[in-house]
Amino acid sequence: MATARSDAYYRLLGTLANSRLVTRLHPVVYRLAGGRGLLGRNLALNVVLTTTGRRSGRPRDVPLLAFPDGDAIVVVASKNGSDREPAWLWNLRTQPEAHVRVGREVRVVRAREAIGDERARLWSAVVEAYGGYAVYQRRTTRPIPIVVLERAGEG
Repeated sequence: MATARSDAYYRLLGTLANSRLVTRLHPVVYRLAGGRGLLGRNLALNVVLTTTGRRSGRPRDVPLLAFPDGDAIVVVASKNGSDREPAWLWNLRTQPEAHVRVGREVRVVRAREAIGDERARLWSAVVEAYGGYAVYQRRTTRPIPIVVLERAGEG
């Protein structure tokens, strides 16, 4: 049976995971450690998503919690319950082709936002895997996007 976690627990975990130090260090540690990252290893996959900056055109790495869905990888654009969407989501909307590092494997992916019944199914699954997303949704009026990363070619 899953242990109930308080809003304060998820707030602290989200704050730590979104700190500048962790955000900058995590992709480096992740690569060096072959996929053993700094975020909740037992909750889901730790991945590093590399998008193309919508204004700069430069690669942008972001560590994320991810969930497998068949051959696809699902990520949640929660930004810890902020009313603003994360920059990586805007980058994917501009340029949906990206790279995602899962352990030592790098996949070329194409991103799309889940909608309708697919979004409802995925939302239920990610909240069950990590209850913090329900807390984050209560903090904001925006519907938190769920992004599906599907293989687009060889990595």
